[in-house]
Formats: sequence, structure tokens, C-alpha cells
Amino acid sequence: MSSNITAVRGREVWDSRGLPTVEVEIETKNGTFGRGIAPAGASTGSREAVELRDGGTRLGGRGVSRAVELVNTLVAPALLGHDTADQAGIDAILDGLDADPARSNIGGNTVTAASLAALHAAAAVRGIPSWQVLNEAPTQIPRPQIQIMGGGAHAAHRTAVQDFMVYPLSATRIADALAQVAEVYLSVGEIMAARGPRHGVADEGGHWPDVSGTEDALDVLVAGIERAGLRPGVDMGISLDIAASQFQSNGLYRVGGVDHGTAEWIEKLLAICRAYPVITMEDPADEDDSHGMRLAVAGAATVIVGDDYLVTNAQRVRDAAAAREVDSVLVKVNQVGTVTGGAAAVVAARENGLSVIVSARSGETEDTSVAHLATGWGADIVKVGSITRSERTAKWNELIRIDEALGGLPLAPVVTRRAQP
Repeated sequence: MSSNITAVRGREVWDSRGLPTVEVEIETKNGTFGRGIAPAGASTGSREAVELRDGGTRLGGRGVSRAVELVNTLVAPALLGHDTADQAGIDAILDGLDADPARSNIGGNTVTAASLAALHAAAAVRGIPSWQVLNEAPTQIPRPQIQIMGGGAHAAHRTAVQDFMVYPLSATRIADALAQVAEVYLSVGEIMAARGPRHGVADEGGHWPDVSGTEDALDVLVAGIERAGLRPGVDMGISLDIAASQFQSNGLYRVGGVDHGTAEWIEKLLAICRAYPVITMEDPADEDDSHGMRLAVAGAATVIVGDDYLVTNAQRVRDAAAAREVDSVLVKVNQVGTVTGGAAAVVAARENGLSVIVSARSGETEDTSVAHLATGWGADIVKVGSITRSERTAKWNELIRIDEALGGLPLAPVVTRRAQP
């Protein structure tokens, strides 16, 4: 059984927005292969790895033929002969192909697809699932966090808040949790249909937020939980992705035509968390507003999550933990570019008592890597969008299969605030 790389191929494939992205296929000496596809975000942190796009007129400049060319002419020669079992070594080679940590020369999409392909090739060589490469014996399945309504950059900024999600609290198995969420999704759809014509779906498959504002959306969500026969805050909690960088400018947060200073804005969010069963709240402040993040952590009973604020960077995780700016870390491999980089952020989180959420992106494909990474890394939560659309359900269905293969594991415990000093 030889796991040495004999071929690396790149190709342009399509994501859930009808836009091109990069797929990399790695073949090994024994004839097995692994594929990885790079996802794409809508709201992106300024410090995350950047995508390489073609520019020009084709597909609005968003083609990836240049990135595919680099896979075949630069990445392939660099990886040929290397052992797929050495993920860290392969990722170090990928890191070395671009002196810019932001991947501006080779593209974060190029590197991400290659790193994921190496993980899946290593699994194929051994004839095991990819989660097992990361962890021989997981003890839990990550608890799902699922979008019911999309806003912000996912729905033409119809609401300032980007994601209105539910988080199953009383379910003990992944299949039961997903069934509960599906009931809430259907119930919210019925409530919105009774209010008037529906206007479509958001990027990640959630309902288009035809609401008057954040509180109205939360009222609908709570009503949907109750209509599904579940108890808000007991059986089903709420998770919010604020993505505050999307509407912050010159130190002010503009919502509904009104400007808010940092302290005023954070207090507005804290009031929402006190009024509704909000269990987690992501990026309540801008990616450069450390004061706002500290205010949120200091004032909330809600778990404060860093996404754009941390961009899956292990050092930023450690720094934010020391400054008490977050309780939880969102991990997206394409923010940092490699599986090894994502794993380092997970380790930094665990070493500092932070919970871990492994997340997909708004531009997704049938690639199920997120389900394997979340399971293998022992994540507390996995977040891939809504309970609809095949690029989303591919991940949820894979988690059901993983759970079955492991003989049925409990869901991870519900996340809580990090202990105060």
C-alpha cells in the first residue's frame, strides 16, 4: 500500500451560487484518490486568505482558470512523490508556494482545495473515512447550528443581522436534532406564508427575511419553534451571526439609517439576548473593534463567537482568549488555507478553554469535508447553513452516516460561557 502522490489535477467546477470554484484531485501510487473543493464566503474577514479570480469579462471576472492552471503547473510538481499521510508536511509545502500569508499570489481557493484533497486521499489509501484520519475514535457528534432565515450579505442586507439560526438543546442524537430543525423550518415557512407572499430563499437556503427588523425576525423564529411543539430555550435555542463588520464604518454601526457607537450598539445586542433565548452570538463587533468584543463578553450570558474577528488564525485565537474577547472560535479551513492551519486554531481554542464551531461557507458545493473535519476535530458545533438545498444537506446527511458508522454517538454538550477568572 503506497500513499505517495503520483498525480495532482485541478479543474473548474461550480458552487451553489452558480459561480466557478477550484477542485483538486490527488491520486496516489496505489490508484486511490481524494478530491477537495474550495468553498467561497460572502462576508469575508479582511485578514483571511484571498481567492484568486481571473478578472476580465468572463463570468463577471470571477472565473478560476488561473487558479486551476497554478494547480497543474505549480502545486502538482511541488507535491508529486510526497506521502499523503503527512498532512502537515503537504500543507507546509503549500504554505511555501506563496510568501504572502493571505495567499494573494497562488490563491486561498487553490491551497484549500489541495489541502482537503490530500486529507481525503490519505483516507482513501487506508480505506477509512476522512474523520478517522484526524481521530481514530471520536466520542461525540457536533451539535448542529442551522439557519432558518438569512439576512445581511446572504439576503441583500434585508436585515442587518446575517444569520437567524436555531440550535437544538434537548436532542441527544444528530438525526433527532435535524428532524426538530426541519419542523421549525417548515413552521416558520407557514408563518411567513400567512403574512403574505414569500420572496425566495437566502444564499444558504434559509427563508428570505421578509420582516420589519431583527426583533420581528426573532418573534417569527420563536413562534416557529413553538408551532413545531418545541420549547424555546429548553428544546431549541437561537444563534445569531451579527457579522457586524458588514455595517460598521468609521467606528459607527449603521442599522436602519441610525448610527450607533460601540457601547450603544453592544448594549442593543445584549438587550436582544436578554429578551430572547439566544445561546450564541457571532461577531457582534467589527473585526477591528476589540473594545466592542470585550464589552460583549463582559456583558452577555450568551456565548460570544469570533469569526471574521479571528479568521481561523491560531495566534489571534490565543490573543483573543487572553484578552477575554471571545468564548468560542469559528473555524473555516478556507480562511487560513489548510487543514493544518484549521487544526492549529482548534488546538489554540481548546488550550484556552474556548468552544469550537466548524463552519462551511455561503458559497458551497457537494463537498462534505466539513462533516469530517467537525467530527474528527471533536467540534462542539457544526454550522453549514440551512436544512434545505443539496449543498447543505450533503453535509447533514454525511453526519448521519458518520454517526451510524460510529455506532451512534451522543451530541456534543450544549456550549456555555468560558469560566470567568
